[in-house]
Amino acid sequence: YNSCIMEPWDGPASIVFTDGKYIGAVLDRNGLRPSRYYITKDDRVIMGSEVGVVDVDPAEIVAKGRLQPGKMFLVDFEEGKMIPDEEIKSEFAAKRPYGEWLKNQRIELNDIDSGKDAPGLNDDNLLQRMQAFGFTAETMQFMLLPIVSEKRDPLGSMGNDAALACLSDKPRMPYDYFRQLFAQVTNPAIDSIREEVIMSLECYIGPEKNLLETTEVHAQRLRLPYPILSNEQLHALKGMDYKGWKSKVIDITFPRSEGIRGVRKTIERICIETQEAIKDGYSLAILSDRALSNDRVPLSTLLASGAVHQYLVRNALRTQIGLVLETGEAREVHHHCLLIGYGADAINPYLAFEALWKARREGLTDPEEFMDDNSLVDAYLKGVAKGMLKVMAKMGISTLHSYKGAQIFEAVGLKNDVIDLCFVGTASRVQGLNLDELAEEMLRRHALGFPSREENRLPVLPNPGEFHWRADGEKHAWNPESISALQVAARTNNFESYKQFSDHINNSTKALCALRGLMSFKSGANGGSIPIEEVEPASEIVKRFCTGAMSFGSISAEAHEGLAIALNRLGGKSNTGEGGEDPARFNPLPNGDSKRSAIKQIASGRFGVTIWYLTNADELQIKVSQGAKPGEGGELPGKKVDENIARIRHSTPGVGLISPPPHHDIYSIEDLAQLIHDLKNANRASRVSVKLVSEVGVGTIASGVTKAKADHIVIAGETGGTGASPLTSIKHAGLPWELGVAETHQTLVLNDLRSRVVLQTDGGLKTGRDVVIAALLGAEEMGFATAPLITMGCIMMRKCHLNTCPVGIATQNKELRKKFNGSPEYVVNYLFMVAEEARQIMADLGFRTINEMVGRVDALEMQEAIDHWKADGIDLSSILTPAEKPHPDVGTYCTESQDHGLEEVLDMKLLELAKPALDDGDAVNIELPIINTDRTVGTILSNEVAKAHGGDLLPEDTVKIKFTGSAGQSLGAFLAKGISIELEGDANDYVGKGLSGGKLAIYPPRSSGFTPEENIIAGNVCLYGATGGKAFFRGHAAERFCVRNSGAYAVIEGVGDHGCEYMTGGRAVILGPTGRNFAAGMSGGVAYIWDPENKFPPKCNMEMVELEKVTDNEDIQELLSLIEEHGKLTGSTVAYGILDDWENALNDFIKVMPTDYKRVLEERKKVEKELVA
Repeated sequence: YNSCIMEPWDGPASIVFTDGKYIGAVLDRNGLRPSRYYITKDDRVIMGSEVGVVDVDPAEIVAKGRLQPGKMFLVDFEEGKMIPDEEIKSEFAAKRPYGEWLKNQRIELNDIDSGKDAPGLNDDNLLQRMQAFGFTAETMQFMLLPIVSEKRDPLGSMGNDAALACLSDKPRMPYDYFRQLFAQVTNPAIDSIREEVIMSLECYIGPEKNLLETTEVHAQRLRLPYPILSNEQLHALKGMDYKGWKSKVIDITFPRSEGIRGVRKTIERICIETQEAIKDGYSLAILSDRALSNDRVPLSTLLASGAVHQYLVRNALRTQIGLVLETGEAREVHHHCLLIGYGADAINPYLAFEALWKARREGLTDPEEFMDDNSLVDAYLKGVAKGMLKVMAKMGISTLHSYKGAQIFEAVGLKNDVIDLCFVGTASRVQGLNLDELAEEMLRRHALGFPSREENRLPVLPNPGEFHWRADGEKHAWNPESISALQVAARTNNFESYKQFSDHINNSTKALCALRGLMSFKSGANGGSIPIEEVEPASEIVKRFCTGAMSFGSISAEAHEGLAIALNRLGGKSNTGEGGEDPARFNPLPNGDSKRSAIKQIASGRFGVTIWYLTNADELQIKVSQGAKPGEGGELPGKKVDENIARIRHSTPGVGLISPPPHHDIYSIEDLAQLIHDLKNANRASRVSVKLVSEVGVGTIASGVTKAKADHIVIAGETGGTGASPLTSIKHAGLPWELGVAETHQTLVLNDLRSRVVLQTDGGLKTGRDVVIAALLGAEEMGFATAPLITMGCIMMRKCHLNTCPVGIATQNKELRKKFNGSPEYVVNYLFMVAEEARQIMADLGFRTINEMVGRVDALEMQEAIDHWKADGIDLSSILTPAEKPHPDVGTYCTESQDHGLEEVLDMKLLELAKPALDDGDAVNIELPIINTDRTVGTILSNEVAKAHGGDLLPEDTVKIKFTGSAGQSLGAFLAKGISIELEGDANDYVGKGLSGGKLAIYPPRSSGFTPEENIIAGNVCLYGATGGKAFFRGHAAERFCVRNSGAYAVIEGVGDHGCEYMTGGRAVILGPTGRNFAAGMSGGVAYIWDPENKFPPKCNMEMVELEKVTDNEDIQELLSLIEEHGKLTGSTVAYGILDDWENALNDFIKVMPTDYKRVLEERKKVEKELVA
């Protein structure tokens, strides 16, 4: 009933409320905030986001609880009691007959009689209509056919190097001028696949009633399970006359003879017609472009629905009618997201259906799978639904109801007149096309399908080369000429050859592939040109260069190691990417080269992130977002996971690996500050970097990241490459780095934060000109990824995601890898030539060092006389505005170090006490109190153990530490083998994060007056990314226990939602209840659940696992020994109870076994048997 009235809100949020009679709290529906409480013997309730905020005698506590996702906590002062969540909600639900009201009033699509037949395939002028609506051969090949065959948003690889829509010579769809926004740092993205349980595309549409009243008629709304309607469903809505509901069809085409003026006239007309429809009592307005013909031009549905929505909002009428679209224009996931995001309620993409039906008749679809037209419609609906959920989830939104009308986009290349008319409130920082120019594009598109002269008619769909380069197609920065020129220059180390490459790239950039192409240098801007000898040498400039983050797994070992050797020779930095790194590479080679990557990346999957990995870094980079797919995780298919990759990532060969979309320990800026603190503890000599992606508002986020004590920030552009990403993300998410760097630099200077942090950019940098522009806009360091791969042989086949790279770079196939003929020299040659070109420009401008140049936008200007009909209206003033200094002494580049406050942490005391173990490996016992401001305890000690004793660390139990009290966040993060922590008390979030062989045991104080197995002892996200070691908890943990566990063995007495999510190794023994969605995305390791009441099976996500009884002798012994150890270390009465009745208790255990993992183990056993035979 409430869904008929209002959309749900997503978190993270923990909201506390009171009216004097009650005090209560509610947690967001996804449980993204910690909320813990104690109840004492004298009837006090103490609640906070952490435990240990108030000192309480353990003997006085009768209960320790937590607020659960979507649940309420209420204290009634008059009654003097706590009211359980179910009781609160039951009381409200019983007040009125909501179920009856829904039954009587709610309208379902099936209730509406469709009457006569809906329109089907009209083959007569299908090609002309497709041409007029902007369909291309690529639309069919790369979008529509893959959507139905794969039932998901199609995948691609490498970055988007095509021209921005506002800089393209070709008429582009209005949708191409928008970029999707995404969550980074301020809230988490959601995994729409593994956490489908919280996602929904269901929506209620039609007139709404007064929000402040509660009546039966509030439930009279039309429920749609999907926002995409079939032709039959739309036909039913057109003819509906049900419970007083009627629909008004409004034509959104205009006479061709009206030309450009027709667009504004039509927008005004349809707004008035919709308003009249409300007055006349219609419940739905259907905006239709079916009247397209030789003489009638369709208004873009995006402009039409956006304008009507905004007009109705302005006139306080929007809630009085539903907006449904009958459109030949919408076909891709991005199109549907924009239409819904700008206010449409439902969409019927009739031409997309007809195009697919025609393809079936031409034999372009699988005849067995698609036997009739309806099966194609179903597959298209599923594919689009999956894609839309993913786009919503990138922003952290879980329901379509919340996404609708939320306008979560930025425009690139639209003037304010368009924004104010159709997209009010949307950022459009570089201006661009006005309404008349968009109208010109609509008329050009229409003329493709309906040319004024018959001889101009095209017999096929055009192929503009938008996705893959074509000789006469859309401009691409990487094309055969630029690739060949770069490879010749890098291999011959010839600066003249490099200049040919550089001139080609710089001219094609100037030929308007990128925003920086519209900029030119002001010669002598820094007091006149200088001799090049006075400019700092190339050998210094190259030290500022890094490679982009490409994981070993996405690219081959040969390519990955080649990049590391090259950058180490230069004194720059290579980046591991998120796949870990082989410890063998940490040692220098006999010839003095080094394969060690200076930058170790910490991404959401935490693959291979051990204390030894973190110790061997000069920079630790937290990848919050990636340019080609911000807000999304990744997936490495099982066929790419060979023995070597599995060993380095702590997983199983042949089993696929999933990276979650968010870091599960970053749901807010405070959480990011905690992770930065954790990593700084793990390696105090390393700088901590945070990688963000350019979008509107990234400057404010970067300010927060700087205050969270990051030493370094990367602003990635949207053109960055990827091993695999949905094409929707490659093409339509993220913004150019020029916008992001300028905004970030300006915001940091304005807040006097710029001197505390190094700023780097990457994403499509290729030449010295790019380097100089990046510095002038505010960056001190520059990242290169695609260009170095091209020097080593990449030919931009865009097959990375298929494991079929013909030059042996983006593949793990042994035969293909033999074709790799790259060399570190080529990368070194190329980057030195880039630096030399940069020096030439610096000399002309009058700058001696990069530091002098940082943020000097006064040395740039907008090119004059731009010969391009679209680029005329572009305004770069927001980028080229000098940063405003609050006072004259404000630094404009990094000159000071962050104060991480590590001198006073508890680990400094531990280092003194553990000195015998560090120096000589002697056993040590330590006992200390602990409080919740003692965060990341044990991590500095682990780092010192790693430095002193190498990758093998120490023998088990060498350093034994006993704490008493409430531990702060990240207790035992990256805890090294040889260190054991025992805690008598309780702990907050992230216990055992990245556990690296250490041991943890947590139990309540012996004097506690509650039953441990019914109470909470640790917070959210325990053992995230653990690679080894053991952990024992006497009590419950909150959400996401053992998320992405790779190798730890854990025993606990109850967990919250999403337990063992994305687990790839190790063991989890749960001696108590679990929350919902257990084992989602679990591809390895084993979980054992004690389930005497048989409540577990419905709570398990069965997509990747199967449930078995524990019958194998090895399993029984393993389970028995873990429970015995749990009892011994924590004194658990649950453990002892099970052991006392072992034969019977064993029958109550369920083994959760990932199917892929099981298959691989069985294949292995088979091979071993054959070898023995």
